[in-house]
Amino acid sequence: MHTLHEWLELFQHEVSNIDAIQLAVLIFGVTEVLLARANNIWLYPAGIVATILAIYSLFHAKLYAECLLHGYYLVMSVYGWWYWTQKRNQKPVEITFSSRTDWLTTLSIAFGGSILLFLILSELTDSEVPAWDAWVSATGWAGMWLLARRKIENWLLLNISNAFAIPLLFYKELPLLALLTVFLFVVACVGYVDWLKIARRKMSESVIEK
Repeated sequence: MHTLHEWLELFQHEVSNIDAIQLAVLIFGVTEVLLARANNIWLYPAGIVATILAIYSLFHAKLYAECLLHGYYLVMSVYGWWYWTQKRNQKPVEITFSSRTDWLTTLSIAFGGSILLFLILSELTDSEVPAWDAWVSATGWAGMWLLARRKIENWLLLNISNAFAIPLLFYKELPLLALLTVFLFVVACVGYVDWLKIARRKMSESVIEK
Protein backbone atom coordinates (compact mmCIF):
# COMPACT_ATOMS: atom_id res chain seq x y z
CA MET A 1 0.00 0.00 0.00
CA HIS A 2 1.16 3.52 -0.80
CA THR A 3 1.50 6.14 1.92
CA LEU A 4 -0.34 9.46 1.66
CA HIS A 5 2.91 11.15 0.68
CA GLU A 6 3.45 8.61 -2.11
CA TRP A 7 -0.11 9.13 -3.39
CA LEU A 8 0.40 12.90 -3.42
CA GLU A 9 3.67 12.50 -5.33
CA LEU A 10 1.99 10.16 -7.82
CA PHE A 11 -0.87 12.63 -8.26
CA GLN A 12 1.54 15.53 -8.78
CA HIS A 13 3.54 13.52 -11.31
CA GLU A 14 0.43 12.60 -13.28
CA VAL A 15 -0.84 16.19 -13.37
CA SER A 16 2.55 17.56 -14.46
CA ASN A 17 2.85 15.00 -17.26
CA ILE A 18 -0.67 15.16 -18.65
CA ASP A 19 -0.75 15.97 -22.38
CA ALA A 20 -3.13 18.32 -24.22
CA ILE A 21 -5.42 15.54 -25.42
CA GLN A 22 -5.83 14.02 -21.96
CA LEU A 23 -6.50 17.46 -20.52
CA ALA A 24 -9.15 18.07 -23.20
CA VAL A 25 -10.76 14.72 -22.35
CA LEU A 26 -10.99 15.75 -18.70
CA ILE A 27 -12.39 19.20 -19.51
CA PHE A 28 -15.03 17.96 -21.96
CA GLY A 29 -15.85 15.01 -19.70
CA VAL A 30 -16.56 17.30 -16.74
CA THR A 31 -18.50 19.65 -19.03
CA GLU A 32 -20.67 16.76 -20.20
CA VAL A 33 -21.64 15.76 -16.66
CA LEU A 34 -22.35 19.35 -15.59
CA LEU A 35 -24.57 19.84 -18.64
CA ALA A 36 -26.35 16.55 -17.92
CA ARG A 37 -27.01 17.74 -14.36
CA ALA A 38 -28.47 20.95 -15.83
CA ASN A 39 -30.67 18.89 -18.17
CA ASN A 40 -28.99 20.60 -21.15
CA ILE A 41 -28.85 18.79 -24.49
CA TRP A 42 -25.37 20.20 -25.19
CA LEU A 43 -24.08 17.47 -22.91
CA TYR A 44 -23.99 15.19 -25.96
CA PRO A 45 -21.73 17.32 -28.21
CA ALA A 46 -19.36 17.71 -25.23
CA GLY A 47 -19.48 13.97 -24.60
CA ILE A 48 -18.85 13.17 -28.25
CA VAL A 49 -15.72 15.36 -28.32
CA ALA A 50 -14.44 13.82 -25.08
CA THR A 51 -15.06 10.28 -26.35
CA ILE A 52 -13.38 10.78 -29.72
CA LEU A 53 -10.30 12.24 -28.05
CA ALA A 54 -10.27 9.40 -25.50
CA ILE A 55 -10.42 6.82 -28.30
CA TYR A 56 -7.46 8.52 -29.98
CA SER A 57 -5.40 8.38 -26.78
CA LEU A 58 -6.40 4.79 -25.99
CA PHE A 59 -5.58 3.60 -29.52
CA HIS A 60 -2.09 5.04 -29.34
CA ALA A 61 -1.67 3.41 -25.95
CA LYS A 62 -2.70 0.08 -27.58
CA LEU A 63 -5.69 -0.30 -25.27
CA TYR A 64 -7.90 -1.66 -28.02
CA ALA A 65 -10.61 -3.12 -25.76
CA GLU A 66 -11.04 0.28 -24.12
CA CYS A 67 -11.35 1.80 -27.59
CA LEU A 68 -14.31 -0.50 -28.25
CA LEU A 69 -15.95 0.50 -24.97
CA HIS A 70 -15.57 4.18 -25.75
CA GLY A 71 -16.91 3.46 -29.23
CA TYR A 72 -20.09 2.31 -27.49
CA TYR A 73 -20.21 5.57 -25.52
CA LEU A 74 -19.83 7.46 -28.80
CA VAL A 75 -22.73 5.59 -30.43
CA MET A 76 -24.92 6.10 -27.35
CA SER A 77 -24.09 9.81 -27.27
CA VAL A 78 -25.15 10.21 -30.91
CA TYR A 79 -28.28 8.15 -30.24
CA GLY A 80 -29.06 10.15 -27.09
CA TRP A 81 -28.65 13.45 -28.94
CA TRP A 82 -31.12 12.27 -31.58
CA TYR A 83 -33.52 10.76 -29.05
CA TRP A 84 -33.66 13.91 -26.91
CA THR A 85 -34.48 16.17 -29.84
CA GLN A 86 -36.27 13.58 -32.01
CA LYS A 87 -37.30 15.83 -34.88
CA ARG A 88 -37.03 19.55 -35.37
CA ASN A 89 -40.04 21.52 -34.07
CA GLN A 90 -41.18 18.60 -31.94
CA LYS A 91 -41.26 18.65 -28.16
CA PRO A 92 -38.08 17.14 -26.61
CA VAL A 93 -38.36 13.94 -24.61
CA GLU A 94 -39.23 14.69 -20.98
CA ILE A 95 -37.55 13.32 -17.87
CA THR A 96 -39.43 10.26 -16.64
CA PHE A 97 -39.10 7.31 -14.31
CA SER A 98 -37.98 3.95 -15.69
CA SER A 99 -40.69 1.44 -16.53
CA ARG A 100 -40.50 -2.28 -15.88
CA THR A 101 -39.33 -2.79 -19.46
CA ASP A 102 -36.64 -0.15 -18.99
CA TRP A 103 -35.40 -1.95 -15.86
CA LEU A 104 -35.31 -5.32 -17.62
CA THR A 105 -33.25 -3.81 -20.42
CA THR A 106 -30.99 -2.02 -17.92
CA LEU A 107 -30.31 -5.16 -15.88
CA SER A 108 -29.68 -7.14 -19.06
CA ILE A 109 -27.09 -4.60 -20.17
CA ALA A 110 -25.46 -4.47 -16.73
CA PHE A 111 -25.22 -8.20 -16.00
CA GLY A 112 -25.10 -9.53 -19.57
CA GLY A 113 -22.52 -6.94 -20.56
CA SER A 114 -20.47 -7.68 -17.45
CA ILE A 115 -20.32 -11.40 -18.23
CA LEU A 116 -19.49 -10.79 -21.89
CA LEU A 117 -16.75 -8.29 -21.10
CA PHE A 118 -15.30 -10.54 -18.41
CA LEU A 119 -14.98 -13.39 -20.91
CA ILE A 120 -13.40 -11.13 -23.52
CA LEU A 121 -10.98 -9.54 -21.06
CA SER A 122 -10.06 -12.91 -19.54
CA GLU A 123 -9.48 -14.72 -22.84
CA LEU A 124 -8.20 -12.02 -25.18
CA THR A 125 -6.32 -9.53 -23.00
CA ASP A 126 -3.76 -9.47 -20.21
CA SER A 127 -6.14 -7.65 -17.84
CA GLU A 128 -5.27 -8.11 -14.18
CA VAL A 129 -8.80 -7.27 -12.99
CA PRO A 130 -11.20 -8.58 -15.68
CA ALA A 131 -14.26 -8.96 -13.42
CA TRP A 132 -13.82 -5.57 -11.77
CA ASP A 133 -13.15 -3.81 -15.05
CA ALA A 134 -16.08 -5.55 -16.75
CA TRP A 135 -18.55 -4.57 -14.01
CA VAL A 136 -17.50 -0.91 -14.09
CA SER A 137 -17.94 -0.78 -17.86
CA ALA A 138 -21.22 -2.70 -18.03
CA THR A 139 -22.96 -0.61 -15.37
CA GLY A 140 -21.68 2.48 -17.16
CA TRP A 141 -23.25 1.15 -20.37
CA ALA A 142 -26.57 0.66 -18.59
CA GLY A 143 -26.45 4.18 -17.17
CA MET A 144 -25.69 5.69 -20.57
CA TRP A 145 -28.67 3.86 -22.07
CA LEU A 146 -30.99 5.30 -19.42
CA LEU A 147 -29.45 8.77 -19.83
CA ALA A 148 -30.11 8.61 -23.58
CA ARG A 149 -33.78 7.93 -22.83
CA ARG A 150 -33.92 10.65 -20.16
CA LYS A 151 -34.68 8.27 -17.33
CA ILE A 152 -34.02 9.51 -13.80
CA GLU A 153 -32.42 6.24 -12.73
CA ASN A 154 -29.51 6.79 -15.13
CA TRP A 155 -27.73 8.58 -12.26
CA LEU A 156 -28.06 5.52 -10.03
CA LEU A 157 -26.44 3.20 -12.59
CA LEU A 158 -23.73 5.70 -13.44
CA ASN A 159 -22.90 6.07 -9.77
CA ILE A 160 -22.75 2.32 -9.25
CA SER A 161 -20.14 2.37 -12.02
CA ASN A 162 -18.37 5.34 -10.41
CA ALA A 163 -18.39 3.75 -6.96
CA PHE A 164 -16.54 0.69 -8.27
CA ALA A 165 -14.33 2.75 -10.61
CA ILE A 166 -12.87 4.95 -7.86
CA PRO A 167 -11.04 2.18 -5.96
CA LEU A 168 -10.14 0.50 -9.26
CA LEU A 169 -8.42 3.64 -10.52
CA PHE A 170 -6.53 4.08 -7.25
CA TYR A 171 -5.53 0.41 -7.42
CA LYS A 172 -4.20 0.93 -10.95
CA GLU A 173 -2.29 4.00 -9.68
CA LEU A 174 -4.36 6.56 -11.59
CA PRO A 175 -5.16 9.04 -8.80
CA LEU A 176 -6.01 11.94 -11.14
CA LEU A 177 -8.79 9.97 -12.84
CA ALA A 178 -9.88 8.55 -9.48
CA LEU A 179 -10.34 12.04 -8.03
CA LEU A 180 -12.16 13.12 -11.20
CA THR A 181 -14.49 10.17 -10.74
CA VAL A 182 -15.13 11.23 -7.13
CA PHE A 183 -16.19 14.61 -8.52
CA LEU A 184 -18.43 12.93 -11.09
CA PHE A 185 -19.96 10.82 -8.32
CA VAL A 186 -20.93 13.95 -6.36
CA VAL A 187 -22.32 15.67 -9.46
CA ALA A 188 -24.37 12.57 -10.29
CA CYS A 189 -25.88 12.60 -6.79
CA VAL A 190 -26.94 16.22 -7.25
CA GLY A 191 -28.16 15.46 -10.78
CA TYR A 192 -30.37 12.66 -9.48
CA VAL A 193 -32.00 14.99 -6.93
CA ASP A 194 -32.52 17.73 -9.55
CA TRP A 195 -34.07 15.36 -12.09
CA LEU A 196 -36.29 13.85 -9.39
CA LYS A 197 -37.66 17.32 -8.57
CA ILE A 198 -38.32 18.03 -12.26
CA ALA A 199 -40.17 14.74 -12.77
CA ARG A 200 -42.30 15.19 -9.66
CA ARG A 201 -43.16 18.76 -10.66
CA LYS A 202 -44.27 17.54 -14.09
CA MET A 203 -46.39 14.83 -12.48
CA SER A 204 -48.02 17.40 -10.17
CA GLU A 205 -48.75 19.71 -13.10
CA SER A 206 -50.33 16.84 -15.03
CA VAL A 207 -52.60 15.99 -12.08
CA ILE A 208 -53.67 19.64 -11.75
CA GLU A 209 -54.44 19.90 -15.48
CA LYS A 210 -56.68 16.83 -15.25
